Amino acid sequence: MSERVPELSHAFDVAVIGAGPAGIAAATRAAEAGRSTVLLDASPRPGGQIWRHRTRAELPAPARRRLERLDRSGAVPLLGAAVVDARADRAGGFVLSLERDAEGISLRAGRIILATGARELFLPFPGWTLPNMIGVGGAQALLRSGASFSGKRVVIAGSGPLLLAVAATLRAHGATVAVIAEQASKRALLRFHAGLWRTPGRLARALAYRAALPGTRFVPDAWVVRADGDDAVREVTLTDGRRSWIERCDVLCTGFGLVPNTELAELLGCDVDDGRVRVDPWQRTTVDGVFCAGEPTGIAGATASLVEGEIAGAAAVLDTSGLDRLFAFRRREHEFARRLESTFALRPELREVPEQDTILCRCEDVAFSALEPGWSFRQAMLYTRIGMGPCQGRICGPAYRHLFGRAPRAVRVPASPASVGTLASTLTPQQDPDDGGAAHASRPGPRDGDTAP
Repeated sequence: MSERVPELSHAFDVAVIGAGPAGIAAATRAAEAGRSTVLLDASPRPGGQIWRHRTRAELPAPARRRLERLDRSGAVPLLGAAVVDARADRAGGFVLSLERDAEGISLRAGRIILATGARELFLPFPGWTLPNMIGVGGAQALLRSGASFSGKRVVIAGSGPLLLAVAATLRAHGATVAVIAEQASKRALLRFHAGLWRTPGRLARALAYRAALPGTRFVPDAWVVRADGDDAVREVTLTDGRRSWIERCDVLCTGFGLVPNTELAELLGCDVDDGRVRVDPWQRTTVDGVFCAGEPTGIAGATASLVEGEIAGAAAVLDTSGLDRLFAFRRREHEFARRLESTFALRPELREVPEQDTILCRCEDVAFSALEPGWSFRQAMLYTRIGMGPCQGRICGPAYRHLFGRAPRAVRVPASPASVGTLASTLTPQQDPDDGGAAHASRPGPRDGDTAP
């Protein structure tokens, strides 16, 4: 893919933030309609967490076709560029501040499509900060980056379909996967698998993953209560609520599903309900000119992200061709997503796992005992500095919400780590002179009576 870096003053009709499946589909559709489109991502390759770790030749055929279509579309890829700030200007468009190779870049766009994906949900337990305790998705990313798990004894615990997929991948790369502990109930899993006949492709993948794990125990209704070790994790204690047992391991992989990345949407003033960006049928947010697609609107998987991205790209450029077919496809994918969410809903017992000295915020070393259940996340930040470290609450924030039922509301500039030079060059000199200081004033909310993009 050729890369044409735009000049600092360049303006685009559409800026797509995030080059995963949703962003690729959105940028392709918008560019194919003849609109100038830039595709932004902090990673050096397009593809998001699902595709970017592999060369194009290693990708499945549908992914290669998507990337080839993107190449032909005319969209401008600007990769390795992290979005530091996004704000509306008085002209009705948006200003984006980026950092790329330690240099600041400012772009303008008439419309923005957010395709910022999701991240893993980690729930704290005693010992979760030990070395060799990694996320399930993190293990997959490490493998694709060349890390070796060969000869390692691995325990996988958490929730969701990714557990089986990663276990099969680790096994194929020489690891011994001792046990997979799934916190979802056996009854819920049986009900879910009984309905997979509606999606034969997913059923075939599930059977293939299980067949790739001979000798690996799969235990439903089970979860981690602690990990122990010296210079690294050596054993993990699992429970099913009635009995507990210890599993020896060299590596512990945990993950309790995914959390939508909504920081940029919140920075722009978009409404976020229950951790998801609110969108209408055309993937429009509550801020005029801002669209959102993929996991930020709710965890639904790569296939749903692709179709949502295409709808957002079409709607952003007022292209209504083929939308009825896309709407129908999206409905089917969302129905499957609702079944996933119901099946793998987190059990209340997980809130009882942390002990008083269990670290909740790893960046600022804040223990569970330092927090009061009645505090808002803002109060917790002020009193303990939770959420104020390098990750800016991306790890501890969702855990706090799960444990105490209070959502973090602490989004601020910069949206991602940036150098002082970038902040000085993009946030001050490049700020819209007509902005009047209202750098993050949100646009008007939803419009009543809308029936078309």
